[in-house]
Amino acid sequence: MAIQHAVLALLAEGPSYGYELKGAFESAVGPQWGKLNIGHLYQILDRLARDGLVRAERQAQPVKPDRVVYEITPAGRVELSRWLAEPSPRSGGFRDDFFLKVTAAARSGSAEVVRTVLANQRGYLLRELRNLGTLRREATDVVVGLLLSAASRHVEADLAFLDDAETALLDGARIRVPAGRATPTPPVAADPARDRPGLADSARDRSGPAPKDLAEGA
Repeated sequence: MAIQHAVLALLAEGPSYGYELKGAFESAVGPQWGKLNIGHLYQILDRLARDGLVRAERQAQPVKPDRVVYEITPAGRVELSRWLAEPSPRSGGFRDDFFLKVTAAARSGSAEVVRTVLANQRGYLLRELRNLGTLRREATDVVVGLLLSAASRHVEADLAFLDDAETALLDGARIRVPAGRATPTPPVAADPARDRPGLADSARDRSGPAPKDLAEGA
C-alpha cells in the first residue's frame, strides 16, 4: 500500500511532524482503515527523507524534547504528481485467503464442510456490512463516507461470491467433487471466527466479543 504517497499528499498541504501526520492520516482515511502505527510512520518518513522527497528539520521546544518537522521537497511533489496520474493495480492481485479455504473445503468432498465454511464467512461479512453501514451514517467527512461506501461494496461483492460458490459446489445434499480431489476429510467444527468481529466491528460493535487487532501499516 502506498502509504508513503498519502504522507506526501498530507505534507503537500504544509510542513508537519510525526504525531500530527498520524492524526491527519487517520482522520482522512476513516475508521475502516484502522490505526497507523507511529513507528511505521517514522520509518516511512525516514525513507522519504533518504530519497530526497521530504526534508527534515529538528526544532527545539521550550519544555518538550526537540520536534522533527517534515516538509515536502520539489522532488516529492513530482513523485506525488506521478503517483496520482497512474492507475492503481490491486496490491495483492486476486490472491485471497478465503479462496484457498474454499478450495480446501471443495477438495474435502464433504458438503457439510463446504456449508460450514460458507456459512461462517457469510455471517462474518454480514456483520462487516452492518457495521460499515453504521460508520457511514455517522461519517461527517464526505471523503470518509465515500471510502466507507467503497468498503461496503467490496463486502457485497464477497457475499455475491459466496452465492456463486454455493451454487457451483453444492447440488442438493451432495457436493460437486473437483477432479483429482484428495481423500474426504471429516466435517469441520464451526469456525470461531464467525463470532469474532472484523475491521468494521472493531470500530463500532462494542456489544459483541473482543475485536481482533487491526493490522497496522502497509
